[in-house]
Amino acid sequence: MKLLIIEDDIRLAESIRDLVSDTFEVRMAHNGEDGLFMAEQGIEDVLILDIMMPDMNGYEVLAALREKNILTPVLMLTAKDGISDKVKGFHLGADDYLVKPFHRDELLVRLNALVRRSNKQVRDHTLSFQDLQLNLINKMTSINGESVQLNGRQFDVLEFLVKNQGTIVTKEQLFDRVWGFDSETSQTVVEVYVSHIRKKLKPFGYDQYFKTFRGLGYMLSIGEKNV
Repeated sequence: MKLLIIEDDIRLAESIRDLVSDTFEVRMAHNGEDGLFMAEQGIEDVLILDIMMPDMNGYEVLAALREKNILTPVLMLTAKDGISDKVKGFHLGADDYLVKPFHRDELLVRLNALVRRSNKQVRDHTLSFQDLQLNLINKMTSINGESVQLNGRQFDVLEFLVKNQGTIVTKEQLFDRVWGFDSETSQTVVEVYVSHIRKKLKPFGYDQYFKTFRGLGYMLSIGEKNV
């Protein structure tokens, strides 16, 4: 799972990273503008967002994300514990609220709960697009009940596209999501995997839904054409 920490206190951000490193792959931003830019990529499972930051505070970052319809779960992390502060955060679209100082176990429990909650639309641990089904437990893919053999990262690429169906996903987003921020592999691997997935979907006629937008990325869609 992937986590973005937006916190201007570098020592605290690094401490949180170390606390959750066994569970999450972490990126960090130390001001609101950088955090907003990174969060807009939409590759994280959950965000930790500090409120009290200079220039662009956490409330402003959260409002901008929700205005752009980026629904990644957000845990607000702040020294403020007043009811009015919490109400404002929840009103803007925050999913949970944790007051500093906090205990590591509580932080992990809340983050994991947010990830699970964000997947509440995934019934029986499955994702679907038309008659294509992805089982997120056993990593199996099927179309009309017939198995489609995808390897681990092929499944992961398709899973991210299905989760974002109807939206253009860039090669960079796919690479960062599937291979990781620190991977030494070239981003050209994305094209190779997409090509393999298309071939495996072609016998079922589902390659037609796999759209390429030159210079941008890919999208699973019923109506769009390749551009």
